[in-house]
Amino acid sequence: MPEVQCINGQRDSMKTGLKDSMTRQDAAGVLFSPPEVSVYVVKMACERPETCGKSLSQWDCRELVRKLVEDGVVEAISTETVRSILSHHKLKPWRNHMWLSAKKNRDEEFYSNVCSIIDLYTRPIMPHEVVLSVDEKTSLQPRPRHSSTKPAKSGNIPNLYEHEYRRDGALNLFAAFNTRTGEVIGQCYSRKRQSEFISFLEHIDKTIPQTTSLIHIVCDNVSVHHGKKVRNWLKNNPRFVFHFTPVHCSWINQVEQWFSIFQRKRFKFADFPSKEAMNQAIMDYINEWNSHAHPFNWSTKSVVKVMAHAPEHLKIAA
Repeated sequence: MPEVQCINGQRDSMKTGLKDSMTRQDAAGVLFSPPEVSVYVVKMACERPETCGKSLSQWDCRELVRKLVEDGVVEAISTETVRSILSHHKLKPWRNHMWLSAKKNRDEEFYSNVCSIIDLYTRPIMPHEVVLSVDEKTSLQPRPRHSSTKPAKSGNIPNLYEHEYRRDGALNLFAAFNTRTGEVIGQCYSRKRQSEFISFLEHIDKTIPQTTSLIHIVCDNVSVHHGKKVRNWLKNNPRFVFHFTPVHCSWINQVEQWFSIFQRKRFKFADFPSKEAMNQAIMDYINEWNSHAHPFNWSTKSVVKVMAHAPEHLKIAA
């Protein structure tokens, strides 16, 4: 048999070596696959399907079997044999996990910003200041149903809501989460622009008593939050001080935790008759939340892992 180039060589070289090495039965009639077939399977599984001439998002055992036969590596092979080969090498090419390449290095400025926000969350605050975590939950759709939603009943009958719905626009919820009390200030708008954000800031300004002379706003770096109109507004409203989270650090913005609760408890399924009705339901939920509001137990332990590679003078002790 010609020498097989299995890892760094060309697939054509491998096909030549494997042409007569088909999956076959031994003397006892038990199916087995030659080592060369296993190497070929592993090699394919560790490559993107597009590079092998297949228009697929990812491999599965059936597609690998089809490719082995197409390439002439084997005349026939079962999906269980392929699965066994992959299992032996701890390979599951049908699994996927999202990762994020860094747009900005985690340099000293990154860790310094994280430290300053954590300090805002954990230090005692003065009577004249408040810390608000601000962001928007976008594209909330009412999705009115043709038939009304039915409540759960005895006999293990769950809540029933109609599968079909019609589209009726969307709203954007602007929310500010008080990191010390857990209370939420919210307003809904049809669009998400600087003008709507300024309108929300003005709503916060009217809601919080003037005895609070310093309002810390923690928000992300989207242009809506730091555009020219917003900067001009801030010049005339000095009691507002903005603190921007680093890139890809939305998890450090506490309002995101509240949005998760809000989504689960009020938007598990949407069946509002109109945008107006949905807006009222959102405001009702915020009022109900505020009647028993609670802050999140944020501590320095929450960010120890992120700060593990920070410069020594910026590290936070657990």
